[in-house]
Amino acid sequence: MLPPSFQVPASIVLLAGGALACFAGYRLFRQVLAVYGFILGALIATSVVGQAGTWVTVLAALGGGLAGALLLVAGYFVGVALVGAALGAFLVHVGWRLVGGDPHWAAVLACAALGAIAAMAFQRHVIIAATAFGGAWTMLVGAAALMLGRGATVGSSATDVWVVYPGYEGPASGWVYVAWVAVALTGVYVQLHAGGRTRPRKK
Repeated sequence: MLPPSFQVPASIVLLAGGALACFAGYRLFRQVLAVYGFILGALIATSVVGQAGTWVTVLAALGGGLAGALLLVAGYFVGVALVGAALGAFLVHVGWRLVGGDPHWAAVLACAALGAIAAMAFQRHVIIAATAFGGAWTMLVGAAALMLGRGATVGSSATDVWVVYPGYEGPASGWVYVAWVAVALTGVYVQLHAGGRTRPRKK
């Protein structure tokens, strides 16, 4: 959660980071890990501090974001496994939502484990797919926040904060998922045919 005055810059970060991941995720995998580590760390840190005031929330976002970025970049193979696990968990949530309801925790855990194993065994293709689909969704979340304002977010009237949610429950949600798949497949194609064969650089 962030103060609403930070909604536009945060949306731009989501949009730019999503585009980087979607269309150059494999070639720039370390940079993508840094961006997503920052976003994840910032979201976790601001959720922990809760409604503690503007500057406390901003400092928590910066501190948590930097910590998350450093952790994912430092642990490259851990980052690869986490990407696969996150993709597996995300796909089971999307698939379950299409039939209604929420997935059982055991199903989420099993799909996350399978995703992590697949990511380590087939790094290139899993990284391309995960960054393309994850980046495309991040782009849509950022674009929706920019275009729809509070229609893409949920605010608290008491503290006036902006909360980012990974799913979409607004109007025409079916078309949003169609757009997600279309953008993601475009990202997969671009990565496979425009420099995606370059391996991520390791230190």
